[in-house]
Amino acid sequence: MSEVEKHPFQPFLPQGAKVLLLGSFPPQPKRWSMDFYYPNFMNDMWRVVGLVFMGDKDYFTARDVKGGLLKKFDKERIIRFCSREGIAMYDTAAEIRRLKDNASDKFLEVVKETDIDSLLTKIPGCRAVVVTGEKAAATLSSRYLCPVPRCGESAQMQTSIGKISLWRLPSTSRAYPLPLVKKSEAYRKLFHEVGMI
Repeated sequence: MSEVEKHPFQPFLPQGAKVLLLGSFPPQPKRWSMDFYYPNFMNDMWRVVGLVFMGDKDYFTARDVKGGLLKKFDKERIIRFCSREGIAMYDTAAEIRRLKDNASDKFLEVVKETDIDSLLTKIPGCRAVVVTGEKAAATLSSRYLCPVPRCGESAQMQTSIGKISLWRLPSTSRAYPLPLVKKSEAYRKLFHEVGMI
């Protein structure tokens, strides 16, 4: 049986956060291009956010001294942006076991779920909780006894800070078969609905 892994990052909860993004659990460190959320360079979260807010999928990609793109994300730029815009992040699992040597949700066994209410009490201005995959959506709908939203849509859930929208958006993993532009459209709809763009 594989070892229990504890979440490698602290919750990222900037003051004034309007949206809480929740994935399932980070990939193994060998797949990281930075030590922050969505660290795998093959995951498109930061390309999606770059397209939605800046019209540039490479906005959050690190560059060399000549301006050439590197195969890693610019952690400091991402943190500054998310702090300014009010994007909080964590995952629905605090501890997991990997049943296979990969980051696929279907091979993650959740050992300890995250206490979402405790996160929300620290960001009382949060207007939406966003799950970025099927496993995360199922975990939250089960905990809050609300319907699992269809991909690209939302449902209401009752939390410690009151009713809040639970959005289910396409996974930004390359394994999810949807073009980057289509994924970006779904995220743009969310950020527009909460008044961030």
